[in-house]
Amino acid sequence: MSTKKRILLIDDEPNTLKVLSAFLTKEGYEVGTAKDGRSGLNHLQEGGWDMLITDLKLPDITGLDILEQVKATWPKLPVVMITAYGSISNAVQAMKLGAFNYLTKPVDPDELLLLVQNVFERSQLLEENQTMRRQLRDRYSLGNMVGKSKAMQELFNLIEKVAQYEANVLVTGETGTGKELVARGIHYAGQEENLPFVPIDCAAVPETLLESELFGHSRGAFTGAAEQKKGQIELAHGGTLFLDEIGELPLALQKKFLRFLQEKEIVRLGETRRRKVDVRIIAATNRDLEAEIAAGQWREDLFYRLNVISIEIPPLRERRDDIPPLVNHFLAKYNAQNGKAIQGMTGEVMEVFMAYDWPGNVRELENVIERAVVLCMGDSIAMSCLPPKLQERSAPAPSTDGVNLMEMEKRLIVQTLEKTEQNQSAAARELGISRKQLRTKMKHHGLL
Repeated sequence: MSTKKRILLIDDEPNTLKVLSAFLTKEGYEVGTAKDGRSGLNHLQEGGWDMLITDLKLPDITGLDILEQVKATWPKLPVVMITAYGSISNAVQAMKLGAFNYLTKPVDPDELLLLVQNVFERSQLLEENQTMRRQLRDRYSLGNMVGKSKAMQELFNLIEKVAQYEANVLVTGETGTGKELVARGIHYAGQEENLPFVPIDCAAVPETLLESELFGHSRGAFTGAAEQKKGQIELAHGGTLFLDEIGELPLALQKKFLRFLQEKEIVRLGETRRRKVDVRIIAATNRDLEAEIAAGQWREDLFYRLNVISIEIPPLRERRDDIPPLVNHFLAKYNAQNGKAIQGMTGEVMEVFMAYDWPGNVRELENVIERAVVLCMGDSIAMSCLPPKLQERSAPAPSTDGVNLMEMEKRLIVQTLEKTEQNQSAAARELGISRKQLRTKMKHHGLL
């Protein structure tokens, strides 16, 4: 199968077609030609083209007509226009409509080659960017979110779907589950990197200053307003405004925020001028807003404006399968930060982790791992490195059916090896220990 890039040339001048086709073929490209617009469109229908170069002026339809159809049918196909010097304004118009660039007649072969190379380099960068985004899921992760449980895989799928649209999102979940990570995942999976992501914690800003923080103010709008200031909504123009702890938004301010959502415009404090703002809203809360509505503390109309798409993050205790990969993720992170090379943790520590309910969720687990990495002096985390409340949760005594801890450990190793098809490295990662530690345990239990 050919790996050459395929370029379609459309021009009504036979000599131009002949010269450019021969030149690009010599440079290693596969070239197709058409002498008018309609036959060119027929060639495009065959598929498999990587680039289109078309004259603006053709005997049947214009290059702009072709561009319009290409963008409607093959939106990712790069298009370069060829134009006479006197029609450059038309070529500029074509670029506004989505053309990559234009060339003027007579076409300079070297200029053409450079432009073609630029087109394909840009296409490759875009493709690599998309590939990297797909690879965010590798090893059960999306961005800085980690999890292999069914619940987290469903969450990753939902984030990728939601990211392609601009609907407002309400993220709910207990404290520490990673609501801001979800918001960032939505933003960066669907936006260009240079568009702003502006977070604001509604609970951290005094109620008297929250309106100014959101909407901005003019100089002298209130005591202490020495300079004019853009609000967080305005700073997020074109991107995403993340409102953490939206449940703390005062009732008096909810009406003004609702008007902003309806009108897509703001008025800074101390001004009368209305400013258009295009921003996506992602809000998060650990409170039951529907209960707040019933109690008269929250506006129902604002709730439905924010809750176009609802994403609930399950607590860590309901997805214990995510604990081992999270442990490995945080261990690698804090090893790097602290210059350590801790390989894993004892089986007893992992059993405690798996049994603990983690009321502080992922944030609590991260804090425990950071503390353990700092305090640990060996190559694995032991019970002595954990906070006292976890040290008290030592491994359970032998059960009444006679299965002791050593037998439980052997059974867990056997089950994990079966699950990973005897891949010791994968089994060690699953168990949260090093491969060397796993092999030592396997020898101890007669599995080697």
